[in-house]
Amino acid sequence: MLWRGGHPVATAPKGTSVTERMGGNDSADQEGWWRNAAIYQIYVRSFADANGDGTGDLEGVRSRLAYLKALGVDAIWYTPWYLSPLADGGYDVADYRAIDPQFGDLGSAERLIAEANELGIRTIIDVVPNHVSNEHEWFQAALAAEPGSPERARFIFHPGKGENGNEIPTNWVSDFQGTTWTRTTNPDGTAGEWYLHLFTPEQPDLNWRNPEVIQEHLDILKFWFDRGAAGIRIDSAALPVKDPTFPEVPADLSTQPHPYVARPELHNIYRGWRMLADSYDPPRVLVGEVWLPDLDEFAKFLRPDEMHTAFNFDFMSRPWDAAQMRTSITHTLNAHEPIGAPATWVLSNHDITRPVTRYGRRDSSFSFLAKRFNTPTDLRLGTRRARAAAMITAALPGVLYVYQGDELGLPEYEDLPQDTIQDPMYFRSMKLAPGRDGCRVPLPWTVENAGNFGFSPATTEVKSWLPQPAGWSEFAVEAQEQDQDSTLNLYRHIIAERKELPDLAHGELTWLDNPQWPEHRVLAFRRGQRFASITNCADQPIALPAGATVRRASDAQPDPTMVAPDTTVWIDLA
Repeated sequence: MLWRGGHPVATAPKGTSVTERMGGNDSADQEGWWRNAAIYQIYVRSFADANGDGTGDLEGVRSRLAYLKALGVDAIWYTPWYLSPLADGGYDVADYRAIDPQFGDLGSAERLIAEANELGIRTIIDVVPNHVSNEHEWFQAALAAEPGSPERARFIFHPGKGENGNEIPTNWVSDFQGTTWTRTTNPDGTAGEWYLHLFTPEQPDLNWRNPEVIQEHLDILKFWFDRGAAGIRIDSAALPVKDPTFPEVPADLSTQPHPYVARPELHNIYRGWRMLADSYDPPRVLVGEVWLPDLDEFAKFLRPDEMHTAFNFDFMSRPWDAAQMRTSITHTLNAHEPIGAPATWVLSNHDITRPVTRYGRRDSSFSFLAKRFNTPTDLRLGTRRARAAAMITAALPGVLYVYQGDELGLPEYEDLPQDTIQDPMYFRSMKLAPGRDGCRVPLPWTVENAGNFGFSPATTEVKSWLPQPAGWSEFAVEAQEQDQDSTLNLYRHIIAERKELPDLAHGELTWLDNPQWPEHRVLAFRRGQRFASITNCADQPIALPAGATVRRASDAQPDPTMVAPDTTVWIDLA
């Protein structure tokens, strides 16, 4: 879940040099591994199903660790695998110390962490501090308790406004659309207090001014750090603390603070988490989901005593436009450079329309509010651009994230039967928006459709929890491993090269410009002394620099001295 804020706009003068203080990339550098890592996101329900029930599980992931090793990733980030009624894909956690039975048990999680670690693949787990499930024992106790009780003090209960408290306490709007307050019913059947939920009613917000809440989360982190987790990803990291006076969201956020976004009290909470993470040998890593329009506020979360890294959603939301991507890269690196934190680069995740589909549209930017059914897309064009974008992100300084299936070039499943959709965003939009399930469809592993294209054992007749398109054979891992020019092999090569090339591991980024190139239609930069990445967003080929040697291209190049449209090339400069 994300806070869907606006996006900063900046301009970058030609010739700007942007540096990024990078840590070591050697596997022995335990404390700095995360600064230049390739991290793979697994949405457990849709990665691999070992027991044949149509839902992905931890044993399924274990069975595919060799695939992830071959891909070259340094760590896996798992979306929540905890006990959950799955009102929001597991982001409604009922018990952080138990694995949901459909995924396995605590023993299978411990084995998975240990076996991945033996292969040099670390584990990052998801922690959701803003809220829990309404089935969490704390919330059930709160509902059974009286107003003002210690049980209710762990959450945000509030009397309603108006006569008999019938009006909601604030007009805050949920990221999932609709109100953020639900009224309780007293034991005698009368209407009671209201409780806050920034997302769905099944996800009551915690009260982070309560010491019990603070200590419980430190204990949760310790529970998983002690079991070998190398770090945590912090969901909706800017949201947990609310203004206790509950004002409305001001019309002008440039002059007045937001009542629940990036409250200053958050920083002491994350300092406590960092102290715990640093107490381990090697230290554990904190990765924040921090989506803020103000990059100065964003950077505060990355100070040396807070988070190590935070997701960069700005680049992911930009259209296929060289000028806009350059602006985003420049602004991002400039925000990170003074505090020495590495930037992160990602093209999609379990919330975002897949790049193959997004980049094939007339408007190739991303916004949740713009998602609608039947939006035209050119998948051939989108695939070409997505491959080029993958090479851009892999060449940038910092951390590379890959969402499962993007390495296969999967498109969004936009024709997902509406009676199979489970995402609450779809229902809370009155079924106008398709929601996020189209990027959560189970992966295809085999060409034959037995076992849901190999997602489940071949002997199973159970359909996967979300249906797969009939024509996904061409995207299957089995098919792509045999095709040297496949998107899978492209990802394998570029992940390997970003580790092997010293310029990609440590080199400064300097923008390249050429008066012969169409203005604002080419994204070109050098890393270090010789390596350069050139992306042509124009509709005509452009010339390579004189004497350049092409290392790799995102697609076939008809003329070796030129860069074709919608293509990225990596070159060695003369």
